Amino acid sequence: MKSEKRQKEGMKKVLMTGNEAIAEGAIQAGCRFYAGYPITPQNELPAYMAKRMPEVKGVFIQAESELGAINMVFGASAAGARAMTSSSSPGISLKQEGISYIAGAELPAVIVNVMRGGPGLGNIWPAQSDYFQATRSGGHGDYHCIVLAPSYVQEAYELMFLAFDLADKYRNPVIILGDGMLGQMMEPLLVHSQEFIVGSKKLRTTNYELRTKPWALTGCRGRRPNIVKSFYMVEGDLEKFNLTLQKKYKVIKQKEQRYESMFLDDAKIVLVAYGTMARIAKSALHKLREKGKKAGLIRPITLWPFPQKAFTQHLRPNSKYLVIEMSYGQMLEDVKLVINGKARVEFLGRAGGGIPTEEEIIKRIKLLT
Repeated sequence: MKSEKRQKEGMKKVLMTGNEAIAEGAIQAGCRFYAGYPITPQNELPAYMAKRMPEVKGVFIQAESELGAINMVFGASAAGARAMTSSSSPGISLKQEGISYIAGAELPAVIVNVMRGGPGLGNIWPAQSDYFQATRSGGHGDYHCIVLAPSYVQEAYELMFLAFDLADKYRNPVIILGDGMLGQMMEPLLVHSQEFIVGSKKLRTTNYELRTKPWALTGCRGRRPNIVKSFYMVEGDLEKFNLTLQKKYKVIKQKEQRYESMFLDDAKIVLVAYGTMARIAKSALHKLREKGKKAGLIRPITLWPFPQKAFTQHLRPNSKYLVIEMSYGQMLEDVKLVINGKARVEFLGRAGGGIPTEEEIIKRIKLLT
């Protein structure tokens, strides 16, 4: 008989906002360090972390600023912790230098952006106008963040497990790109819960087991000292390091493309949308199919690497693509790059809190078919 017997493996259903689900998902994924600074519409996330982190013997810090928060994450990650921060659009802009440092030091970290309207201070309504910042890595230098875009509350929870795993696997920052609508909406959520009997002691565990990170700054206990840095002064060293990073990014592009697709086999018009915008596009899609329209959907889940395979595997010259965003054409550029003139690409977008509706999508499809 195994020394460790699972007594109960369950999933309890609770009602949570997207922000709370992201926080709980992070905790269940093994996050034990969080530093952040308040900004709407993501304030429920740090509030939830402030309550839950002490319960799991983790560390919660409300930093003095966004700059302080991202650099605290740098330090915690360098020491081997699963660490994260969160903010909304203007706050993420302030974190960009620190994110570049984290990428340059090859440290794992998770950064959550619950997007709001912009530019500038903007407003607290949902938007998707930070796509360029996330996928083009808004800080300085040649680096990339892995970018995941949840579409509903359960997926926001589930993607936190993937985010921390990918961050550790590639020693790279991972961005969760949500928006104010996802952050604030409430939906039923199935929360993983596991209890194990070890001897006579009941232990509550997560899906993440603390592992030794041989590169971490844990003190020189009879070994050569580890060095975590992004600073190279010897001529040629930085270029060699950048080439190493590029090799890693090439592997990520090949292995980590994720997407959802629907009705592509017979589709003559393909909707392309991500995040909460994809929910509205899906609803429009089902109404179009009921009316006999041969419409399909591609929903990128990884925004970087962009899921090129979703397009190239089903690309037909007579197909049309309608990119739908809460921006004025940011993901549109990636779709056009993949299609490369081999099919017609159209666009429907609103920003600053404006959200394309089902009716607008259906009306545009009727004009295109």
